[in-house]
Amino acid sequence: MTKFPADIQNFASRFVTLQELRHEADYDPDARFAKSGVRQHLADAEASIAGFMAASTNDRRAFAAWVLFRKR
Repeated sequence: MTKFPADIQNFASRFVTLQELRHEADYDPDARFAKSGVRQHLADAEASIAGFMAASTNDRRAFAAWVLFRKR
């Protein structure tokens, strides 16, 4: 992951964080989220997507291949 540009690393990190929050929202009946926090998460997601899209096509393709074919 460290070989990718900062924008792609930020996108990947934010994706994991937001996915964890989504799972919490979907599966934890006691989970509560403040509207201000949700707005901030949305703004962060939009910024990380914009950063990802600003990365070169080659870097985005390499990242997609890395996600698909890495050993888990």
